[in-house]
Parts: sequence; C-alpha cells; structure tokens
Amino acid sequence: MVTMEPIVVGEHVLVGVEVKLPKTTLLTINTSKGYIMCGALDVGLLNEKLGDRKIIAARAVGVRTLDQLLHAPMESVTTEAEAMGITVGMTGVEALLKMI
Repeated sequence: MVTMEPIVVGEHVLVGVEVKLPKTTLLTINTSKGYIMCGALDVGLLNEKLGDRKIIAARAVGVRTLDQLLHAPMESVTTEAEAMGITVGMTGVEALLKMI
C-alpha cells in the first residue's frame, strides 16, 4: 500500500510518502529540490553512480514512521546536500528546511 500525506515543516507543506512492503516500509519526505528518506536510500549510489544528476538527499536509519523521519538525525547525506549546508547529525526538519 502507498500512502501520501501533507507534512508541515515551518510554513511549508511538503509531501510525505509511505510505501508498505513485505517486512519493511519505505519512507520519504520531499521538497521541490530534494528529499529525506529512511535507511533504504543508498547515498553511496547517488554520489558515485548518479553524481551527474546532483541529487539532494539525506538518509536516516532506524525510523518506522514519517514523524520519526522528521526528528531523526541524518546518518548520511549526498555531496549535493552537503554543498547546501546539510550535514550528518541534522534532524530531518533541519535538513528539509535547507532544501526549500
């Protein structure tokens, strides 16, 4: 099952997506520039194989809900996210605000 819901961050309404799969759930919250995602995101792949796409993304691990994703520290970030000032340890909210 796929669920989409509005996520309010500051004065902005973003898109939260939850994809329920067997034995796992994929979570992402998107801005028009980038996104944060659960541990399923492969930051290394985005940096190494898809670097030319300049993807702005960050990953949190151990989260099971969109709310947890918002408040969890980012475990890794893409090179492009880092260039925008998004760093490991920032919360999802902090990272998303820099992506707006």
